[in-house]
Amino acid sequence: MIAPIFTVCAASPSVVALLGGETLRLYPFGQQDDNVIYPYAVWQNLYGTPENYLAQRPDADSFTLQVDVYADTPDQAIAVAAALRDAIEPHAYIARWGVQGRDSETKRYRYSFDVDWIVKR
Repeated sequence: MIAPIFTVCAASPSVVALLGGETLRLYPFGQQDDNVIYPYAVWQNLYGTPENYLAQRPDADSFTLQVDVYADTPDQAIAVAAALRDAIEPHAYIARWGVQGRDSETKRYRYSFDVDWIVKR
């Protein structure tokens, strides 16, 4: 019932190189701790549905996730987003490139994108 984004990204040497190894800084939305180390990324389910059939139980679930990267520089945010993209694309589809900007409070840079993921049961 949850897309395997963490497992897939943790298996990528490029993602691990940018977001840390022992404690990968890729968090479900709202679960990063208060001692923030940049760069990091968060993800959340926007919505999901089971693949329903009349004659049988669903054999897959579809999810749309939002991924947000936060970094000290624009280049760092883009590098992390590219590494995440490269890790995710063999397993799911990038559905939207989203917001790119600078947070007015933290002064950190953000890069956002959405992922459509089908997970077989």
